[in-house]
Amino acid sequence: MFVNIDHIGIAVSDLTAAKVLFEKLTGHPIAHEESVPSEKVNTAFVQIGNTKLELLEPIDGEGPMQKFIEKRGEGIQQMAFEVEDIYAEMNRLRSAGFQLLNDEPKKGANNTLVCFIHPRSANGILVEVLQKMA
Repeated sequence: MFVNIDHIGIAVSDLTAAKVLFEKLTGHPIAHEESVPSEKVNTAFVQIGNTKLELLEPIDGEGPMQKFIEKRGEGIQQMAFEVEDIYAEMNRLRSAGFQLLNDEPKKGANNTLVCFIHPRSANGILVEVLQKMA
C-alpha cells in the first residue's frame, strides 16, 4: 500500500538552470543533489513539506531520461510513492495486473530501493515505487 507521495520527477535538459528556476519558483533551496549512474541521471531535490520535486538531468545525453526529453520534452516525468515493504508491494502490484519495468528493486537516489510501473499500466504515467533504507 502506498503511504506517501514521495516526489514528482521533472525531466530537465540543464540541471544548473533548473535548480535556479525551481528555487525561485518554490522559495525553497535545493535540499540534496546526487548522480545515479545506473539510471544515467544527475538529480537535485527541492523539499516542499512532505513532498519533493526531483529534477532529473540525463548524464552525457544518454539513457531513459534523454529518450524521454527527446520524445516529450522537459516536464513531469514520473510520480513516486513511498511504501514500507517494496518486495510485498511489487508482489501486490503484479497480482493486481500492473506491468513492472524491473523484476527486482534497484538502488535509487536518496538511499532508496525503487521499482517502476510501466506507463501502459497506469494511464500513461510512469509510477515509481520506493522504500527508504535505514
